[in-house]
Amino acid sequence: MRIVVVGGVAGGMSCAARARRLDESAEIIVIERGEYVSYANCGLPYFVGGEIADPAKLLVQTPQSLRAALDLDVRTRHEVTGLDPRERVLTVHTPEGIERISYDALVLAPGAQAARPPIPGLDSPRVRSLRTVDDALALREQVEEGARRAVVLGAGFIGIEAAEALARQGLDVTVVELADHVLPPLERELAALVSDELHALGIDTRIGIAATGIQPGAGHDLVALGDGTQLPAELIVLSVGVRPDTTAFEAAGVRCERSAIVVDEHGRTSVPGIWAVGDATVSTDAVTGDRRPVALAGPANRAGRLVADDILRPGTARPIPHPVGTAIVRIGSLTAALTGANRAALDAAGSVYRTIHLHPNQHAGYFPGASQLHLIVHFRESDGLLLGAQAVGAQGVDKRIDVLATAIRAGMTVEDLIDLDLAYSPPYGQAKDPVNLAGMLGENVRTGTLALWYAQDVDRILAEAFVLDTRSRAEFATGHLPGALNIPHTELRERLGEVRTASEGRPVRVMCASGVRSAIAHRVLAQAGFDSASLSGGILTLQAALADRAAELLRFDEAMQHA
Repeated sequence: MRIVVVGGVAGGMSCAARARRLDESAEIIVIERGEYVSYANCGLPYFVGGEIADPAKLLVQTPQSLRAALDLDVRTRHEVTGLDPRERVLTVHTPEGIERISYDALVLAPGAQAARPPIPGLDSPRVRSLRTVDDALALREQVEEGARRAVVLGAGFIGIEAAEALARQGLDVTVVELADHVLPPLERELAALVSDELHALGIDTRIGIAATGIQPGAGHDLVALGDGTQLPAELIVLSVGVRPDTTAFEAAGVRCERSAIVVDEHGRTSVPGIWAVGDATVSTDAVTGDRRPVALAGPANRAGRLVADDILRPGTARPIPHPVGTAIVRIGSLTAALTGANRAALDAAGSVYRTIHLHPNQHAGYFPGASQLHLIVHFRESDGLLLGAQAVGAQGVDKRIDVLATAIRAGMTVEDLIDLDLAYSPPYGQAKDPVNLAGMLGENVRTGTLALWYAQDVDRILAEAFVLDTRSRAEFATGHLPGALNIPHTELRERLGEVRTASEGRPVRVMCASGVRSAIAHRVLAQAGFDSASLSGGILTLQAALADRAAELLRFDEAMQHA
């Protein structure tokens, strides 16, 4: 059998390697358009930033090493330009000319190309994407040749990594993002923490605005923005998304949706004898059912392995699982990570869900180095099924998101999180891990033990309800909602009469710093007959969700601040 794989890196090379392990007799040809067939594309920003010094470290395998270890016929600088499914033949442009290569089984792993919006001047030599080794080498060369100012178009995961890498190299960096906050997949209240960290790194952010043109110049280019400003730059990184690289295959009759190849649960395309994996395929979201490409290395690698199984062991091959979209990124001293669906995806799918916010320490508070972990969990209202989770913090983010990703994959409910037996020692966690605490909080919400109100509803709350702030007097002085009554939670039981008089029959909406003390106060109020609810995540979440508006909304007690 001759198996031809188009495209290397994650999905393609995983498929080829697995196929060889299953069948020593198969002829396996890997066709790669670029110079490098197996490289660490996720490591590219860290090479640009200088943390990876040697570019050879980015090369996972070479054609020579793959031939020696797995007897793979790897052909670089070969580009597929045509496909005849009836004859099972590829037309390939090679350094020596045009070649026709036949196949018994064909695996398409062409990946995706950087999206190129219709911006005048985008062909400037100072504009680069960051998807290949050549991209990384070119960016590093521009840095070493003296580039001092950089503009990054797009504040997604790769854009943020590129911005941090360039700032690490001493460049003045500006990030331009059309969405209303950085890292658009992240919820706004967590993205605010990322934005603050970017500013701490000296990175300027221009949010909610588009680049409208690039004017090339002798010493630098000028990036024009929609508000009329111009940003000088010797280096411009284009990171506004990707599009599947499938033109030749779609033209040959392989079914696609919005240029992404449609596959079944085993990676089979609409054409017999052809499979597809990776960034160029349509995936079905495990939570929402949304159909779209998922440009993540983990799912591509795993799918490549399973496609090889289906080609060579079709009777026992496991289906390719639907991705839950787990992703993580470093921003300075912070880590941001997510899994499952976010609010926007859940709203678009018409899901009825609840959201909880927590700000626990990542390990025991009495052990040196404890820091807050900011955690959001979404779950289905009807049965508590976990739908998504996100976290930002200095430490422990990866551990908690990986646990929650596993829980989502397992179909667990928010209450199930209470019972997870997670590793505990003071340097590593808490006896009640943040994941366990999320379960406890979620159960309280689902059983009605805790009622919540949310930061995005603050205007309605101020108009219709009475706000009770249960922080200490000193905390209250550092910023509080207008009209709020301050009664520390330890004094509430003795001062319920004040609340009854001041609220005048209105619903009481309680708040504190993170939601812990206000939850205690809520139980006191609810059992005393009040219509009560606690602010999810407290003023920490309120300030982050409202961003700049929080400073305008909050009131300050100068006398108490200076007391």
